[in-house]
Formats: sequence, structure tokens, C-alpha cells
Amino acid sequence: MSIDKALLARSGNKCELCGSEDGLGVYKVPPVEGEDVANSIMCCEICRSQIEQPETMDANHWRCLNDSMWSTEPAVQVMAYRLLNRLEADWTQDLLDMLYLDDETLKWAKAEDEELKYIDSNGVELKAGDSVVLIKDLNVKGGGFTAKRGTAVRNIGLAADDPEHIVGKVNGQTIFILTKYVKKN
Repeated sequence: MSIDKALLARSGNKCELCGSEDGLGVYKVPPVEGEDVANSIMCCEICRSQIEQPETMDANHWRCLNDSMWSTEPAVQVMAYRLLNRLEADWTQDLLDMLYLDDETLKWAKAEDEELKYIDSNGVELKAGDSVVLIKDLNVKGGGFTAKRGTAVRNIGLAADDPEHIVGKVNGQTIFILTKYVKKN
């Protein structure tokens, strides 16, 4: 059975978020690992467009999450959690407080922002290849020198799985630097 047919059967030919029967299609809940019914939901065109373009989200449309968050399907629970976190309405926190997700489902729900954000001392996002300036003298352990305030570090790298560290060359030596001690150039 195809994913479309399996999801239509599971959802009763309705959007698993709002219950609409119009413009249904498969939405793969990121991060997607292969094509599987377990990591997809049946979603209407209105829900899909608001998920993919968060700036167009209408809080009143998403009041439907009050019902869909109780789904037994982890993919639907994940989307309800993510959408409730995105919405800036007074009623969403109450629903989040009631929503229970097992550890694995919660981990999946929080993986939406799987791309870690590396932020400098001024709150500016850092990307690999950026140039930064040190805002504090830093003693380099094992290097035997102090990286002076104002030193430019060009073509930085991002430390894997640690948004508080970047990698750069100072005095010809590759070092790890805390992001709170740099500002983007």
C-alpha cells in the first residue's frame, strides 16, 4: 500500500491536524529518515502552507490543535508540539502544559531546529566561513600564548554539536573559542 493510501486510511480521509477534507497531501515531518507512514501525516493545503511559511500562520486556524494534539500517532503529536511552540497566542501555553510526549517523541519534536544556531556575544548568528573578532583576552591552554582582544579570526568553523564553540586559527594554531567571547566582523 502506498504512503498516500495508508495515511488516508489512518486519517479517515481528513487532515490529521485540522480535520479538513480539502486539498489533502502527505507532509513528511522533519527530520525525515526514509519514506515511511510513521514519519508522515496527512495534511490539508492550508495547514501545509502555514507550516512551510510560518510568517503566514493564523492562530485562530490552529485552535484545532486542541483536538489533534491527543492523536495516538507520534508524527501528529510532534507537529502539534512544534506548532504550539511557534504560535504566539495566550492559549498555546495551556495546551503545551497539557500535552504529554514520551521521551523519544519529545526528542523528535525538538529536533525541528536540528541545525544548531551559533550566536556571537551580540546575538548575531555565526556561519562557517565568517570572520569574528575576539572581545576578550583569552589564555590558550596548551598553546602557551594569550589571544589578545581585537584579534581577527577569519574563516571560522563550527564545532560539531556544540553551539557554544567555534573553531579558528590564532597565531597559526587552531583553537576552540567560546562564542560568547567573539563578535561577528
